[in-house]
Amino acid sequence: NSESAMTKGVGRTGTRNDKSHTLCRRCGKSSFHIQKGVCSSCGYPGKKMRRFNWANKAKRRRTLGTGRMKYMKHIPRRFKNGFRENITAPSRKPASK
Repeated sequence: NSESAMTKGVGRTGTRNDKSHTLCRRCGKSSFHIQKGVCSSCGYPGKKMRRFNWANKAKRRRTLGTGRMKYMKHIPRRFKNGFRENITAPSRKPASK
C-alpha cells in the first residue's frame, strides 16, 4: 500500500546487494561461503559429509536410501544367497526318485 509508506524508495532492502553464500558443487544448496570456501550445509571441500546428531531432520534428508542405492539395493538378496558368485543357483525342483 503506497499511502501507508513513510518513505519513498527501497530503504534498507536497497543496500543488501552482496552475497556471502553461493551454490555448492556437492550438495547443490546455496550454502557455499565464498570467502571461507566452505559449505555450511555439507562441509565441502572436506572429505566427510557434515552431519550432527542434534539435526535429526537434516540427517534424514540425506541418509542412506534417499537416492538410487545402485549398489546397496541388491545386498539383501545377495546376503540371503550367501554372496555366491560365478556359480549357477541350485535347482529348486523336488528331487526325482
